Amino acid sequence: MNTTTATNTVSSLTLEVPDLAAAESFYAELGLGDRISLQTSTEPSDGFRGFTISLIVSQPANAEQILDAAIAAGATVIKPAAKSLWGFGGTVQAPDGTIVKVATSTKKNTKPASRDVDDVVVLLAASDVRASKQFYVDHGFVPGKSFGSYVEFETQPGSIKFALYKRHALAKDAGVPEAGSGSHRIVLENSRGSFTDPDGFAWS
Repeated sequence: MNTTTATNTVSSLTLEVPDLAAAESFYAELGLGDRISLQTSTEPSDGFRGFTISLIVSQPANAEQILDAAIAAGATVIKPAAKSLWGFGGTVQAPDGTIVKVATSTKKNTKPASRDVDDVVVLLAASDVRASKQFYVDHGFVPGKSFGSYVEFETQPGSIKFALYKRHALAKDAGVPEAGSGSHRIVLENSRGSFTDPDGFAWS
């Protein structure tokens, strides 16, 4: 095993939210209580905050259950659940503004539906993907999948996956306008120490 890769662990995400109690209730409904930490923040943030959280599941029925639970808990639908060329999924915006995509590459159900999530992926918008990729390489991260405006880094099994995506492409994928300003309202917990990337994303 590559020991450098093994230390690339994104252990949790901290979201800064305006209403702590409401956010705790929402993310509990999505089953993300052990992956997402919350703290109150009044830092100004407007429009697209430059990141999305993707929940990867094993089949369409699971995606539908999670999306239905998110909507019932107060999420706003951005992209309704639907089949596509790549699989099945949908996108919602949490009450705190975080964009959550639930997706599967499988188009058929093979077992009873559940809210089980196989992988959590955080995608960060990069204004210059090549420069940001080099920044993370310099901080010890090892690139895995990489094509065009997308770079996914290798992480330990079981940890949150992490990728960079060109800002306009990530906004288009999320289904929202690219414009946004102010705080990202996210901090990524990792094994590499504290730093801030070229686009202002904070790690601790």
